[in-house]
Amino acid sequence: MQLYINGEARRVEQIDSVADLIASLDLAGRRIAVEVNEAIVPRTRHTTTTLNEGDRVEIVHAIGGG
Repeated sequence: MQLYINGEARRVEQIDSVADLIASLDLAGRRIAVEVNEAIVPRTRHTTTTLNEGDRVEIVHAIGGG
């Protein structure tokens, strides 16, 4: 399946959910925000939000500061 991740076309295999994608990118456990097709996906819905061919996914890292 082809996804657009942070604007870059990428072919991925065996990715069914946002949680699967995050794990495949070695981002599990990190402070990130995810948006699929311009809709924010809360962390509580990462396992239940499915991905489809051509979806546009934006992933940003939360950076603390003060």
